[in-house]
Amino acid sequence: MIRDLSAWIEQHAVSSPDRVAIRFEGTEISYRALHVRIQKTAGLLHNTHGVRLGDRVAYLGFNTPECVIVFFACARLGAIYLPLNWRLALPELDHVLGHAEPKLLIADSPHRESAVRLVNGRSGCALIDHANVVPVSEDSDTTLAESNFGGDPDVPLLLVYTSGTTGQPKGAVLTQNALLFNALNSVHMHQLTPSDNILTVLPMFHVGGMNIHTTPGLYIGATISIHPRFDPAATLAAIENDRPSLLVLVPATIAALIQQPNWQTTDLTSLRIVTTGSSIVPRSLIEAWHDRGIPVIQVYGSTETGPVALYQREEDAMMSVGSTGRGALHTEVRIVDDTGEDVKPGVSGELLLRGPNLFQKYWKDHSASEEAFEADWFFTGDIGYRDERGYVFINDRKTDVVISGGENIYPAELEQVLDRIDGIAESSVVGAADDKWGEIPVAVVVINKKSTITAEEILSAFDGHLARYKHPKAVSFIPALPRNVMGKVLKHELRRAVENGTIPLSERC
Repeated sequence: MIRDLSAWIEQHAVSSPDRVAIRFEGTEISYRALHVRIQKTAGLLHNTHGVRLGDRVAYLGFNTPECVIVFFACARLGAIYLPLNWRLALPELDHVLGHAEPKLLIADSPHRESAVRLVNGRSGCALIDHANVVPVSEDSDTTLAESNFGGDPDVPLLLVYTSGTTGQPKGAVLTQNALLFNALNSVHMHQLTPSDNILTVLPMFHVGGMNIHTTPGLYIGATISIHPRFDPAATLAAIENDRPSLLVLVPATIAALIQQPNWQTTDLTSLRIVTTGSSIVPRSLIEAWHDRGIPVIQVYGSTETGPVALYQREEDAMMSVGSTGRGALHTEVRIVDDTGEDVKPGVSGELLLRGPNLFQKYWKDHSASEEAFEADWFFTGDIGYRDERGYVFINDRKTDVVISGGENIYPAELEQVLDRIDGIAESSVVGAADDKWGEIPVAVVVINKKSTITAEEILSAFDGHLARYKHPKAVSFIPALPRNVMGKVLKHELRRAVENGTIPLSERC
């Protein structure tokens, strides 16, 4: 019979019982101890709280070992783990709970007050303090007689609500099998071994923090050092003192690290790879690590893909900067035009993916689930191209493409130019309605505090770099770009602000 994912931990508990599985705030949990905690937690959830096959168990809190323990306890039971984004406002969390209808809500101390408000008046959802998730005593109420899993690899395990860069989030359902193949993809990507020490600083309510390194690391038997939340000073200190070999960051957190005063003096030599992704990564951020001798590799994916779907490997880092690499070991890739035909190398089209690591469906959204797939191919909505060597480069979201005078303009091309302009801290390009061209590209920029750069100087910087029709036709200066929790720019908010005039534009040219 096919075993549930908690068998990973059980096997390591037998073969390497004393190896450290998790480090957290000065404490260490061996694989033997982690296995025991998972089994006891599964027993508590099943026997005391009645958690059965398909029930949702929500978690609201910072990164802790309990995140991992509850995840694998749900795997043991055939239940569905629902990590909640603690950065959301109460009405947003309330919407997710109302849609997912969890049987339990587990909350840490900093979020207990919010959790109490969320469960009040909500029938069928009990609240548990995360400190009580792992029972202290070995009694009959915490002994699991048998699993609900039943050996079906397509049993859902993880329900993650998308970050909502284009509007209302949807709940992506990932099965036990999908998470196994995601782990296998990551093992191949990072050449993971049990000797790796993985530093997890991204939030584990997102598939990036949970599934790029953390669960794959536990699959292979590595050590996971968990930080409650990202702190740039604490991260640099951990790199120097705890000597991790692997670290995953998004562009916003990379920028925060390299802005630290001790960035240049911190010993980074333990790191064999830094992984990044989540959005198009400015070349300058990658080169900041390369200048320190640390390879940076990119991963492409989304909540729906586990997320590990395309990636570079260590040998690709220096020779394909800016690429998201090739298709994962267990993921097929196509790039197609608007008619569904495959495009030639160098030609941009929509990225399609197929593989066992992909999500099963959107929770309680049959129409969106059907729209996402065609003949088992997942339509990502991302635009990119493949070069002659087979490396994939992402241009933009399909919804972000600016169509001006019948020509497609990919904002990422313009943003790469803006990234090289002295005085600009960050930037984004969106489309604005235009009577003559239908749409025009607008550069929305955040400048450094001491910069005096003008709109005219920014617009002239495109001369000789891109075709004239691609140049932005106006500039908007704003204090900061709106971003979601993973650092992705919320372009739909910028477009809306440009459309309704809430952010001023320079005179159009």
